[in-house]
Amino acid sequence: MLTSPVSGLLASFQEHYDDLLQFLTRRMSDRQRAADVAQETYLKLVKIEQQDLPVLHARRFIFRVAGNLAIDTLRREQRMSSSLDDSEVARQVPCPAPAPEAALLASERLEQLDEALLQLSPNARQALLLNRVEGLTQAQIAQRLGVSESMVAKYIGQALRHCRDWLKHNHD
Repeated sequence: MLTSPVSGLLASFQEHYDDLLQFLTRRMSDRQRAADVAQETYLKLVKIEQQDLPVLHARRFIFRVAGNLAIDTLRREQRMSSSLDDSEVARQVPCPAPAPEAALLASERLEQLDEALLQLSPNARQALLLNRVEGLTQAQIAQRLGVSESMVAKYIGQALRHCRDWLKHNHD
């Protein structure tokens, strides 16, 4: 009899289980994963059996279903692996610190600025630092230094010009 009723699929599955597991292990390169696919195959066969359709060559049909499920599983694992690789790449964010050369240049520039600041009068130096580093307004600086706002503006302008000229002169 060439045609076996679908209800015979589950009996055929049990009869050929060892061969099926060996076939899937070769495909999946892992016996546990192969057993998982064999379980999926069984569940799929139960659904097919419920539809009560005749199947030619039950063994061949079972192996075809199992082979297709193995391919689907391998593809799903490959997609998951590649998406994990993508997220791994995303986690490898470059270090926000400047490159060593840039850090060295910045350090040298800071040393030059320190030298320039040391040459300023104490009030001009303090006015510049209070304004640029601490973010104080000219009115706040005037109150702190006990001078007029226009004098603070002069100090800051003088300090900026001096630092600019110092850097330009010593950088070249």
